[in-house]
Amino acid sequence: MSTDTHVSNRWSSRYAYVLAATGAAVGLGNIWKFPYIMGENGGGAFVLVYLLCILFIGIPIMMAEVVIGKRGRSTPANAVAHCAQEAGKSSRWSLIGSMNVLAGFLILSFYAVIAGWAAAYVYFAATGEFSAAAADATTHTQVIGDLFVGLITDVKQLLIWTTVIVGSAVFVISKGVKGGLETAVTYLMPALLVLLVVIMFYSAVVGDFSAAFSFMFHVDFSQLTIKGVLVALGHAFFTLSLALGIMMIYGAYLPKGVSIAKTSIMIAVADTIVALIAGLAIYPIVFASGLEATAGPSLLFQSLSIAFGNMPFGDFVGTLFFVMIVFAAFTSVIALLESPAAYLVERQGMSRTKAAIISGSGIWLLSLLTIFSFSGAEWTKLSFGMGADLFEFLDYITANIMLPLGGLLISVFTGWVMKQEVVKEELNLPDWQFSIVMLILRWIAPIAILLVFANAVGLLQLS
Repeated sequence: MSTDTHVSNRWSSRYAYVLAATGAAVGLGNIWKFPYIMGENGGGAFVLVYLLCILFIGIPIMMAEVVIGKRGRSTPANAVAHCAQEAGKSSRWSLIGSMNVLAGFLILSFYAVIAGWAAAYVYFAATGEFSAAAADATTHTQVIGDLFVGLITDVKQLLIWTTVIVGSAVFVISKGVKGGLETAVTYLMPALLVLLVVIMFYSAVVGDFSAAFSFMFHVDFSQLTIKGVLVALGHAFFTLSLALGIMMIYGAYLPKGVSIAKTSIMIAVADTIVALIAGLAIYPIVFASGLEATAGPSLLFQSLSIAFGNMPFGDFVGTLFFVMIVFAAFTSVIALLESPAAYLVERQGMSRTKAAIISGSGIWLLSLLTIFSFSGAEWTKLSFGMGADLFEFLDYITANIMLPLGGLLISVFTGWVMKQEVVKEELNLPDWQFSIVMLILRWIAPIAILLVFANAVGLLQLS
């Protein structure tokens, strides 16, 4: 494989890179998934284990991905091939980068649809749907439930909202790294944080903040199972957007002199803070409204909509809340779209605009599998024994197979295949810190990821 092509783009500063990478990491996993899996796995004890997993597994693997991208100065497959050839190894290791980008592409095909749900809920909240449903207490829950079901089973609605999300992402990507990605996250990330903090304070005033704080931070290991530990490890790994090609391509744009270790820690800390603030924004409302903390995915789109309908200024706050969700989702969408677009620019010589349109069109077409799966179309029932339909099949193979396998290979590649002196040069760490990182990448992370993988595919029967 030829490795003589390189990306020429660079982030304008360390701050821009941290914002962009944090935007890629912060998404529905922080605001949607983290609160409900925390609720399902014992609250505070789960949070503690999750934080330890971020520190000892997530950050080193993020550093490994950025090292590959920065050293290769190319799109993921080419960057891995360059690093392998530099170490005197086969360029076939480039399959790691290709698999990462493919996983991100598949995930984006259904992530864009779910981001479209959030965009639709901005409209629902702004037009008073939540408060209108609350007018009749006897039918409130049913009306909100029907609103959600009506959205996800209506092909026309989903096509409209998904097209809005994908089209907006194509526009941003077409403008390039500095004019598109960097400009977008420069505005979206601060706005996201401000909205999240505002909603947290609102929740503290109108909700049961003390109950939420106790639930999240009271450590009771009797409520934490072995399976919960593995869920924490898996989520810590996936919430940082690892093994998706994102950190490799963002690392390729990293300016010289920027510390990979320091910025990786900053990104992980920012990502974790957002997840914790999201919990403090959501759970006071949940507890004050008598809702179930372990409601699962419906917590965001149904339970909270019910609560907003009964709260002071509920429509306004609900609108802000779902605008925040859209911002969080969109920063991840543009990050996921960047790798395939950059590949077309680098390897096929396309303009940014043409590459963005072709990549976005591919995502839009693939999103039809998810859209028609939600509508119950009979032809989507094919899932090869992994779920009930094509959407669940895509979700299963990416989350349970491709991402763990990708993370494992990244860890092994950086720990065992790349030249140690090259990794050390890029990380620029003191000897003792570098030794710890290498120990994690060579042994601890692979074993931990294998446990997550075995648990996800049912090879471990843990309670």
